[in-house]
Amino acid sequence: MKLVRFGQAGQEKPGVVDAQGVVRDLSGHVTDIAGAVLDDTSLQTLRGLDVNSLPQAPAGVRLGPCVGQVGKFICIGLNYSDHAAETGAQPPSEPIIFMKATSAICGPDDVLRIPRGSEKTDWEVELGVVIGKTAKYVSREEALDYVAGYCVVHDVSERAFQIERQGQWTKGKSCDTFGPIGPWLVTRDEVADPGQLAMWLKVNGDTRQNGSTRTMIFDVAHLVSYLSQFMSLQPGDVISTGTPPGVGMGMKPPQYLKAGDVVELGIDGLGTQRQSVRADD
Repeated sequence: MKLVRFGQAGQEKPGVVDAQGVVRDLSGHVTDIAGAVLDDTSLQTLRGLDVNSLPQAPAGVRLGPCVGQVGKFICIGLNYSDHAAETGAQPPSEPIIFMKATSAICGPDDVLRIPRGSEKTDWEVELGVVIGKTAKYVSREEALDYVAGYCVVHDVSERAFQIERQGQWTKGKSCDTFGPIGPWLVTRDEVADPGQLAMWLKVNGDTRQNGSTRTMIFDVAHLVSYLSQFMSLQPGDVISTGTPPGVGMGMKPPQYLKAGDVVELGIDGLGTQRQSVRADD
């Protein structure tokens, strides 16, 4: 299934995409794509619905973030061997973990706002993993059983805030609109191998990132198991698993986003995003 949330920001309704690509309204069956709705039993119930009998969402309706009520937005740094190489960093021996504020979350096609004082706003296409049931001390072998599905995440980063302003990375990762998620949450039964997904990102039509989850250092099963040793993962938590090479910081000379730019990105089978870049008010 491809699950979505549609409508005005903060007022999204749950939906599902039918075989023709039309968004259908699920609000008669669930209140949101969040929490307990993401466990295997609830997802199986949704699979049993006659999708074509559900009301259609209005044509051209805004798509919101594909997961609601996100408790934790966990990110993995330097998780692609070729991206680590372009930054001059040694591949990590254990996953590098940082948190992104949930207030950064927005819809896949919402305006991307460059924060005040920013000089180095950068792009990063990433595979998002959405947790479906509580995971605590889970093994690698069972880890994927705790995944509800996958989505596209744009892990937007302000490099000066992240690297040059002291402390950890969080302040450079958490600005408003720095976490577009979606368009869809694709349930895990429709993703044969999350380690074999092509991914790409363009700025103003020029390809900047063209990679694959094949070059992940730590795969999805490893990450879910690893994280669950340090914190319980709850339904609706999102793990953003790192980015392939081609970020602005790694270019020579470095290039960054500016007002008026258009960013497009996608992952095979998980949909695409498109954001117009504006200066924040």
